[in-house]
Amino acid sequence: MLRAGFHCKAAIDFNHDAIVTLQVNLKDNLPPASGLTPVEHAFERDLTKFSPQELEAIIKTQKIDVIVGGPPCQGFSTQGKNHGSRFKQEDPRRHLYRQFLDYVEHFQPKIFVIENVLGIRTAAGGKYFTAVQHEARILGKDKGLLGYRVHGQIEKAEDFGVPQKRRRQLIIGIRADLPGYLYGDLKPAKHAMLGTMLGDAIGDLPTLKAGEGTHIAKYDVQRRERKFLHGARDKYRLNYLINIAQVERTGILTNHVARPHNARDIRDFQRLGEGINSSVAMRNGIRFEFPYDKENFKDRYTRQHRNRLCSTIVAHLGKDGLMFIHPTQDRSLTPREAARVQTFPDWFVFPEARTHAFRMIGNAVPPLIGEAVGNTILDFLTKLKAANLNTKSADNVFIPENDPEAVIRLAAAAVLSPKELQMLPLDGFLKSWHALFWLFPGLHPDNALDHGKQTATWTEANKIMPDIPTESQKYHVRSGWPVPLTGIGDEAWRRYESREITDDEFYCAEAQHAGICWHANMKLEDEIS
Repeated sequence: MLRAGFHCKAAIDFNHDAIVTLQVNLKDNLPPASGLTPVEHAFERDLTKFSPQELEAIIKTQKIDVIVGGPPCQGFSTQGKNHGSRFKQEDPRRHLYRQFLDYVEHFQPKIFVIENVLGIRTAAGGKYFTAVQHEARILGKDKGLLGYRVHGQIEKAEDFGVPQKRRRQLIIGIRADLPGYLYGDLKPAKHAMLGTMLGDAIGDLPTLKAGEGTHIAKYDVQRRERKFLHGARDKYRLNYLINIAQVERTGILTNHVARPHNARDIRDFQRLGEGINSSVAMRNGIRFEFPYDKENFKDRYTRQHRNRLCSTIVAHLGKDGLMFIHPTQDRSLTPREAARVQTFPDWFVFPEARTHAFRMIGNAVPPLIGEAVGNTILDFLTKLKAANLNTKSADNVFIPENDPEAVIRLAAAAVLSPKELQMLPLDGFLKSWHALFWLFPGLHPDNALDHGKQTATWTEANKIMPDIPTESQKYHVRSGWPVPLTGIGDEAWRRYESREITDDEFYCAEAQHAGICWHANMKLEDEIS
């Protein structure tokens, strides 16, 4: 986020090592050559005990544009009714995301971003994933606030130039009074190079045997020039060294220390070809010495491949690195190599204790992904600042003039079958689609295909569709979409993916903007009268 151009007012974590590492690298000793603005405050705090009001008193402002974080979901249980206000009760470990949303509710940022593993989509049968979106959508409405327009999207690390197989879930919220969307296709940072592989990221680092290396060492520049910078991969390697690892901005090499391995493991490593795991090797007749159950631990060892993506860097590296054997050396990856795979610059120093370093590196969001998210948010905020939020954003024939017109358009489409919607002329469909977001600016087009299983009563059903059957007066709790309108969303996605409608027509922010303005003016007139 700092590399995207943001200024961090405060960073908070309950993990001591994480906060000390952040303070050392991004606050107190940030290299001038990094070009970044230092973090202003960094606190080791437990957010179940440290309130937003306490933070505001320290940073002396409530005006915050963006809040980002990774609230965990440990302790989330399938037992009991884990929904709504009950999420704050009982075992607090089940509901740590609520503390994150408490800060969002207090500071009312324009945007928030939650990052987590894909497992949150299925944890407790998907209840967590549903609840965090629903709670954010209605956040503060009991206090007269507007809540957030929320959607989830999955990001693949390699799409951002990160040399590993890594998929993560983002949940993004935009304050409901602000028009526009963060589109699903985030753009890589300008210096990222797609197609970067493991060898491009770590191949210049000094050769080590198991147990070798020191926490602080010198770069072997001659080895880099002699062994690394030649051949077909030069453009990837040079880009990674200069723009990602930023080797020219530090004079030392840290955290490049190899874990010791016993002689038996090393002999087993030597039996593995590059890019092969022990399961494949055993099928090919290789006999390993490791004493574990060969059936249950058949993929116990994995040697990575220079010209492929690395396996997902995980915190478990702190316990053993047997699934992360170096492509050409008989040892597991060092913390520096893992940090390189995660796209940390070389001037970012991790704890000397290997367990702490690996856990921190494995839990981290790769900086190239964070930068891509930051760039997208900054672009959105810049356009938002330039827009006139008090007027209709454009003269668009698809945009209704008022609520009654929008209701007529939408109700007419909502009663159509999927086949009838497909046969609807493009102009007619777009008028209904724009009417939908005029009336429901809090919905997100990207949520139209992920509604979850849980539904609740749609209290405003009769305002939109007076003749709607009682059993259809429901909305999807996860996506916020009214059940009778989901067919329109399905048809919009069909037309969008077939390129029948454009990005601007699909993400019809102009209609959303116009609806927000119209409803705000109506509310103001009601208050005056």
